[in-house]
Amino acid sequence: MNELDTLSASADSLNCNETSAAAEVVTTDASSITENAECDKTCETAYAPASDTACEAECAEAGSPLLDLAEAADAIEAVVEKDEQAKRYHAMSKAEMVEALREIVASGNMEAHKEVSAIKQAYYTLHNREMQAELEAFVEAGNAPEAFSATPDPDEVEMKSLLAEFREKRNAFLEEKEEERRRNLEEKNRILGELKALAEDIDNINLHFPKFQQLQQDFKNVGEVPPGTDNDIWKSYQLAVEQFYDRLKMNKELRDLDFKKNLEIKSALVEKAQELAELSDPVDAFKRLQALHEQWREIGPVAREIREEIWAKFKDASTVVNKRHQDFFQTRKAEEQANEAAKIALCEKAEAVDVSGLKTFNDWENVSKEVIALQQEWKGLGYASKKVNNALFSRFRKACDDFFNAKAEYFKRTKEEFKDNYAKKVALCEKAEALVERFQEKGAIDEIQALQKEWRTIGFVRRRLGEDLWKRFCAAVDAFYDARKKLNSGRRDEENENLKAKRAVIEQLKEISDDAERKEVIGRIRELQNEWQNIGHVPFKVKDEVNGEYRAQLDRIYGAFDMRENRQRMRRFEGEVKKMEGDSGRLGRERDRLVRALENRRAELKTIENNLGFFNVKSSAGNSMLKEFERNIQKIKDDIAQIQEKISLLDKQEKPAE
Repeated sequence: MNELDTLSASADSLNCNETSAAAEVVTTDASSITENAECDKTCETAYAPASDTACEAECAEAGSPLLDLAEAADAIEAVVEKDEQAKRYHAMSKAEMVEALREIVASGNMEAHKEVSAIKQAYYTLHNREMQAELEAFVEAGNAPEAFSATPDPDEVEMKSLLAEFREKRNAFLEEKEEERRRNLEEKNRILGELKALAEDIDNINLHFPKFQQLQQDFKNVGEVPPGTDNDIWKSYQLAVEQFYDRLKMNKELRDLDFKKNLEIKSALVEKAQELAELSDPVDAFKRLQALHEQWREIGPVAREIREEIWAKFKDASTVVNKRHQDFFQTRKAEEQANEAAKIALCEKAEAVDVSGLKTFNDWENVSKEVIALQQEWKGLGYASKKVNNALFSRFRKACDDFFNAKAEYFKRTKEEFKDNYAKKVALCEKAEALVERFQEKGAIDEIQALQKEWRTIGFVRRRLGEDLWKRFCAAVDAFYDARKKLNSGRRDEENENLKAKRAVIEQLKEISDDAERKEVIGRIRELQNEWQNIGHVPFKVKDEVNGEYRAQLDRIYGAFDMRENRQRMRRFEGEVKKMEGDSGRLGRERDRLVRALENRRAELKTIENNLGFFNVKSSAGNSMLKEFERNIQKIKDDIAQIQEKISLLDKQEKPAE
């Protein structure tokens, strides 16, 4: 897995310069934080919780840094929020970004314009990168750059459509917002009119105090007003409040109690501001300080004699936090330059990785560890400057992606080979296990040996699966040979007994004399032949020897029978010829018959010899058939010789007649 998947391109692209610039805008020297003297005078004469707020509003207009600090907090928060959005969307594919935008549009959340902007930026960053890669491939293929035409992107069409729809809905939303601000302005002006009317009713001002407080709360509860009018409306509000409190005759005890309460709250804020100097994160401390300033503005005045003192303490604590914040970004700028050099070096190392020589899993894993180490080193580095940070991250990410994509392709290809090899070896295991049941068959030993040979030709599978398959295959082969061994052990004893029986048959054939008459011994010979056929196999090493002895005895006996019968037939034929002596017609016909018989036997001999040329002897049964063919050939040759002898005898009888 690519270790950079845990990184975010946008997370690595936080612009420190931009943040630093924002910080510089809002960081204010402690010496510049002062309260307007005239404002202090007004605040002293107006006894009310809101009068100190009015004072600070006027002080802000006169040059106080409070408004700048709030704006800076918003700027930093916007940068952080933008960075988080970029971090999320730069990790998505184009289809996922389109789907995210579709969900925003469908939800009707028109406040999500920052997210929409982040999606658009992330999408076109990826889109432009793909177009650049397509252009480079187009040019590398030998084409002219000006002839390039990008492939239509259906996701871009959907993206533009959704952006247009969001823009249209947001315009309508902003118009409605603007209308709401106008209504709020009218409402605040109405409340101001009532406040001024209460302030003018001096005779009943004490009776109007509850209503006056309610109007103050109502004024604060009204939402935003159009830009450019908020400062004027706030001034009018403060003027009305001050006028009311100036004319309000309140007892001294209530005034002192209110001052005391405000002092306690502001003292607590001073302590919190002083504690911020101890926070390890100056950015977090700065953001918290802005919240404290917002609270300070909402708190009413304190007694005049301690007003400058409490404000000076809060101002001094703020100065310490602001100074740490400014120093932090100045130091970070120097770190960015060092990080830039380190990241360039890592990019060069990642791009120098050569995958052409990686041929084994170990090779890939060793180089993967090196690339992951580079990624871990990258993670340990901070941000570079804004102008190069994104480009460096994209460059490094591309080099790492190229490597891990090549690795994934190699592992995918190897996984397919493993899968094929696994299927082949499973099939061999099944065949071997099936042969165990057929171990007695004659060709089973050849099949098991062929399976063993084929196993060695199949490539590797995953180690765990390979070991299991090898054990399974070996178990089947061992079971086969064990069964064969047991079978052969009993078969050897049986074969030895068969050998004794066959030798006994041969001895009985030897006892038959060559002079014995066929009709007297033929029955005995056939019994011995049947007995021989019923006897099973003998040991392989003496099989040919025993069969040879057996055939030799049969050939001896039948040869003797044939010789005697041939002599008897010739004597009978000679007698028949003497009877035909002087009868040339009968002698001629007999000669013709013998000539036809001679041709038939010669044709039969030729056919058998031709067939014998195609006969392939690879077994004992085939060898037995060959012997039978040879005996038939020899018998036909003997018949041919006898016919030729008869023809010669007839030819001798015909010569005297000529």
